Amino acid sequence: MTTAAPPSEIADEALEILRELTGRPDAVFREGQDAAVAALVERSQRALVVQRTGWGKSAVYFVSTALLRRRGAGPTLLVSPLLALMRDQVAAAARAGIRAVEISSANMTEWDDIAARLAADDVDVLLVSPERLTNPRFREEQLPGLVARCGLVVVDEAHCVSDWGHDFRPDYRRIRDLLGTLPAGTPVLATTATANERVVADVAEQLGAGGVDVTTVRGPLSRDSLRLGVLRLPTDRARLAWLASHLTDLPGSGIVYTLTVAAAEETANLLRDAGHEVRAYTGRLDDADRKDAEEALRQNRVKALVATSALGMGFDKPDLGFVVHLGAPSSPVSYYQQVGRAGRAVEHADVLLLPGPEDIAIWQWFATSSMPREDHAAAVLTAMADGKAWSVARLETVADVRRSRLELLLKVLAVDGAVERVQGGWRSTGRPWVYDADRYARVTRTREAEQRSMLAYATPVDQAECRMAFLQSALDDPTAAPCGRCDVCAGPWYATDVPEAAAEAASAALDRPGVELAPRAMWPTGADRLGVDVKGKIPPSEQLETGRAVARLTDLGWGQRLRSLLGDDGVGGVVELEAPSIEEDPDAAFDVPVRRAISDVPPDEELLRACGRVLAAWDWKERPAAVVAMPSRRRPQLVSGVAQGLAGMGRLPYLGELSLAHGGPTGQPGGNSAFRLAAVWDRIVVGPELRERLSSVPGPVLLVDDLADSRWTMTVAGRELRRAGAAGVLPFALALTA
Repeated sequence: MTTAAPPSEIADEALEILRELTGRPDAVFREGQDAAVAALVERSQRALVVQRTGWGKSAVYFVSTALLRRRGAGPTLLVSPLLALMRDQVAAAARAGIRAVEISSANMTEWDDIAARLAADDVDVLLVSPERLTNPRFREEQLPGLVARCGLVVVDEAHCVSDWGHDFRPDYRRIRDLLGTLPAGTPVLATTATANERVVADVAEQLGAGGVDVTTVRGPLSRDSLRLGVLRLPTDRARLAWLASHLTDLPGSGIVYTLTVAAAEETANLLRDAGHEVRAYTGRLDDADRKDAEEALRQNRVKALVATSALGMGFDKPDLGFVVHLGAPSSPVSYYQQVGRAGRAVEHADVLLLPGPEDIAIWQWFATSSMPREDHAAAVLTAMADGKAWSVARLETVADVRRSRLELLLKVLAVDGAVERVQGGWRSTGRPWVYDADRYARVTRTREAEQRSMLAYATPVDQAECRMAFLQSALDDPTAAPCGRCDVCAGPWYATDVPEAAAEAASAALDRPGVELAPRAMWPTGADRLGVDVKGKIPPSEQLETGRAVARLTDLGWGQRLRSLLGDDGVGGVVELEAPSIEEDPDAAFDVPVRRAISDVPPDEELLRACGRVLAAWDWKERPAAVVAMPSRRRPQLVSGVAQGLAGMGRLPYLGELSLAHGGPTGQPGGNSAFRLAAVWDRIVVGPELRERLSSVPGPVLLVDDLADSRWTMTVAGRELRRAGAAGVLPFALALTA
C-alpha cells in the first residue's frame, strides 16, 4: 500500500529526494515512511521502524540524511552488520547523489583516504560494522569526532541489539553505550524487519537509555508476493534429488539456503553435475569471491546461489524469484528474515522449505556454541587480573575453549565492561563482573521455544495452518490472517515426485566417500605454559603425511551415517540423537528425537567398503606397508575392526594398537589446541611389541582412528610412531568433526 505524504515542513523536499533515490518520477512514500522521516528531521527524535522486508527502510535514512545535510548537519553514522549489506547501501546512496563510504576489513588500504574525506566533510554516510566499534584505532582516532558532529545515527538490522533476537551479535550491545555519548538532540533511527514484541521492547528500551522518548513505527508483515510451502521428504538423497529435478521449475533466479558450509558446497557440486548454473556462497569465500557471486546472482548469470546464512540480511535483488531451504533455520523469525529476500519487486515468488531430520541436532550445536560458560569466563578474568594485555593465543592456555568461542566470550566481557580491546590484545578494566546465569537461562528457554515453533511451522499440509499467518503470529503481528496463496490455503503448488534417475545420481554423489585430513604443521602457541616443551614448526621427521577420512560429520550422505554411528554431539560423545523409524511412519523422521546410549560395535561391510574406496582413491606418494590402530577407550571394537579390515583388504600386516600411558588422554574433546595437545602429550606411546614389529616395516604405516577433532591425538601418535622408526605415517579417520 502506498500513500502520499501528509503536509509537513519538509514534505515536498523529501518527496523530491525520494524520487531521485528510486529513479522514479512518480514515486510516493509508503505508509509510515514519511512519518519516520519527519520524526528524525523535524523533531530530532529517536525512532524504531519495524517493517516487512522490501518496505523501504533504507529510503527513510537516505532521505533523512539528504535533508539533514542540506541543513548543515554532519554525516550519518550507519552501523550495518554485513559486508554485502554495506555494498548494497553504498550503491543505493550513490543513486540519490549521497556520498556513502564504508570502513570494513574489506577496504583497509582506503582507511586513511576515508579519514581525510571525513575531515574535509566530503562524506554524507559512513557505514561501519558493530565490530568496528571495538577496534582501538577506530575507537580512538575516528569515533569521538564522528559522535561529536554526526547528524544522524542509524542502527540497521536492529534486532541484533537484543539477545532475544534470532541473530544476536554481542558487539551490537555497544551501541547503547554509543548512544549515551551523543550530543543532545541527535536523531537516531533503528530499523528491522524481524522483531517480535519481546525484541521490539528490548531494542526500544536500549534506544531510549537515559529517559529519551522513542517513536516506534510498526506495520503489517504479510508479504503478498510470497507463496509459501513445506515439502517433507525422508532423506537427504530425496531432498537433493528433488532439487536437482525441479530447480528449473522455480521462477527466475534465487537462493538455496543450507545450514552448514559443507552442505552448501556439496549441494552446489551436485546441482552443477545435474547441469544447473549455481555457485556456493559461504563464510569461507574471500571478499572478492563474495562480490563476484553476488553480482552473478543479481545479473541472473546463475540460477541460484547455494548459501549459508552468510548471504543474509540486506542482500538486495528486488526480482529474486525464489528461496528454498534445505534444512530449516532454528526459528520462524530467522526463517522470515531469510525468505524476505524474495519477491520485493515481482508479483510472485516461491518459497519452499525442505526440512531434514538432522536440523534439530544442528540447531542445538549452534545454540550451545553461542553461550559463554562461567568457568571459561572465570579463567580468563583471573588470568587478566595482572592488568597486562593478553593476546587471544595466550588466553588459549588458560581456558580450554576453541578460539571462536573464546573470541565470543571476550566480546561479551567487553560489552559488559569487564575487559577492553587494546593494542596487542585484550586487557582487564578491573570492573567486577558477575555471570548472569538467569539471563542466559531465559534466552536458552526462548530459543528452545522458537525451535519448537519452527517444528510446528514444518507440519504437513493436511495438519498445518496458513504458513504466512503462522510467521506473522511468530512476529506478534496483529494483522495475521490466512494469505490464500500458501500450500495450506491453496493446496500444494510444487511437484512432489522424485524421479528415479535423479535419486540414483544423488545417491551416487552422496555415497562417494573421502575427504582430506590435513596434518598439523605447527605446535600451538603457549603449549610450554601447559607443561609441553615444544614450539614453532613440527620437525618434518615427526610430522604426519596428508591423510584421509570417510566424511565430515557435517557432510550429507556419509556424514549423516557416521554421525549416527559416532554420536551427534560432533565430538564422539556417549549419546546420540535418534529419530523413530521412517518405515514405521514417514513423518516420524521429523519428530523431536530421543537420546540413547551409543554401543561399541564392529564395522559392518558397507562401512568397510566405503573405507576401501577412500584408500583406493588416495593418491599417496608411497603405499602403506602396514596398519596400526589408535587405542580407543570408547569404541575399541569399531577402531580395531576397521584397522584389521583395511589390513585384510590391502593384504597388509596389522601391527596392533598403540598403548595408553598415565591413564590415557585427559579432558574432553572440543577444546583449543594448547589444551588438546597437553591432554594427549606423553599419554600415547609405542609399546615394546609394536616397536619390534615396526622395525621390519619397509614403508609408511596407516594409522586408523574413529574421529579426528583437533587432530592433536593423531599428531602425537604419529610423532611417537616416527620416533619409533616408522618411515612415515598416513592418518586415516572415519570422520572429521569439521
